[in-house]
Amino acid sequence: MTDKIDSRPEFGSPLDFAVDQQARVTMATVRRAVSRGDAVLAYQPVVQADRTETPAFHEGLIRIIDETGRIVPLRDFMPLAETTELGRQIDCLSLSLGLKALAEEPSIRLSINMSARSIGYPAWLQTLRAGIAEDERVAERLILEITESSAMGMPELVGRFMQELQAHGVSFALDDFGAGYTSFRYLRDFCFDMIKIDGQFIRDIAQKRDNQVLTRALQAIAHHFDMFTVAESVETADDAAFLIEMGIDCLQGYYFGAPTIVPPWRSPNTAAKRS
Repeated sequence: MTDKIDSRPEFGSPLDFAVDQQARVTMATVRRAVSRGDAVLAYQPVVQADRTETPAFHEGLIRIIDETGRIVPLRDFMPLAETTELGRQIDCLSLSLGLKALAEEPSIRLSINMSARSIGYPAWLQTLRAGIAEDERVAERLILEITESSAMGMPELVGRFMQELQAHGVSFALDDFGAGYTSFRYLRDFCFDMIKIDGQFIRDIAQKRDNQVLTRALQAIAHHFDMFTVAESVETADDAAFLIEMGIDCLQGYYFGAPTIVPPWRSPNTAAKRS
């Protein structure tokens, strides 16, 4: 007796179909918003360990706004957008907003996220070069954050780009350090100005021995290469105290301030609108 072969096409579950449809709707919404320039930056402070009351700089986090005025959660579109031209357009918009903020407020330093893929995107490069050419002091207050996974995917390109921009005063941060598979040879060659230790190692560090050991190891690597360390996702007083005692250079997280779309340097006494 022969086996029967079911020739009927296979379909995903209704739930899979609904999720896929929702993702398409979200991506279309984001594309329209980006084409209109409907976005803002949400600013989160990064403080020095020895002066936690005063931000050393702020990170500008892109927020895309849909037709209703709602902020579209990054998790709903960024993983899909990252590898497409839409991701490059989002990087352009984020950089443009960051450069505008730096030009308008000469007292601040600001970090802006970027993908290594944007280095080869003409519109992004044009935005960057025009912004720092207009006022050389802007370059000295700009920090570009590149995720570990993005940087390690094209190390030669990133290395050349960093050398060129660092000569103009731009600083670079390696974001989410420890989250991926770092090649320490490339880490040595890159010469990042600072390392941002991924939040998975920072949360509950005061209680978790494993996190303590791993964070100390990442800190030692960064300091060996003369790079400042930033602890991400600092959310409690106990974790902040432990990290300060450990010798981390800077701290960032909800304990020191949530991202706010109201620039803190404009209205320091106003209740911030958080996102």
